Amino acid sequence: MQRRHRLSRSRDFDAVYRHGRSVSTRYLTLYSFAREASDEDAGDPRLGLAVSRKTGNAVTRNRIKRQLRDAWTLLLDEVPAGHDYVLSVREGLPAAAEARGQEWLVERVQEALGKARA
Repeated sequence: MQRRHRLSRSRDFDAVYRHGRSVSTRYLTLYSFAREASDEDAGDPRLGLAVSRKTGNAVTRNRIKRQLRDAWTLLLDEVPAGHDYVLSVREGLPAAAEARGQEWLVERVQEALGKARA
């Protein structure tokens, strides 16, 4: 995933949490926020990942973040432009993703995106 498609600053995460909408599935919570038209690169959707320590150790957290970034990259054509997103991982996702594979994880992200659009 390219740098322009990532949220990295704390204030960007805060804006999404405070002013955005959230939808939840069994394993993910997706927060979405429409950016102002005057912001730079307002056309590119950006993603931030929130993975708590309850999810597992550093290796587990980094693995699930890498897998989620790959899933997001595959779905980038379906993501509405001009929005910021934060995907928050809920407990149980790393174990389920390991057992069921990357395709299953892509479907879970797609499910959260579908709920956010509705």
